[in-house]
Amino acid sequence: QVQLVESGGGLVQAGESLRLSCAASRSILSFANMGWYRQASGKQRDLVALITAGGSTNYADSVKGRFTISRDNAKNTVYLQMNSLKPEDTAVYYCAADFIFNGGRYWGQGTQVTVSS
Repeated sequence: QVQLVESGGGLVQAGESLRLSCAASRSILSFANMGWYRQASGKQRDLVALITAGGSTNYADSVKGRFTISRDNAKNTVYLQMNSLKPEDTAVYYCAADFIFNGGRYWGQGTQVTVSS
């Protein structure tokens, strides 16, 4: 059906950057929204950034001005550019997509981001 595969996580120092990628198994034009969520150890999963099919974006207050979500329809891929990373950004980052045809939400397997101080 729908598969989302994240990549790009890793271990970086505070102040550095990472770019996460989420590759979909089908055209991302079939998703109403695509987003990045994160879950730190022992905490709930929270929205980080969202992009609609029309290109509108929304960000958590904690990442505004530092993170940028974008999409490449030709590559069926959504990106999360993360700059000025902080230790509190450490979490597993998940890609999510809301499928137009059945309203279902699909998740990737997650990618670990660790920011050392």
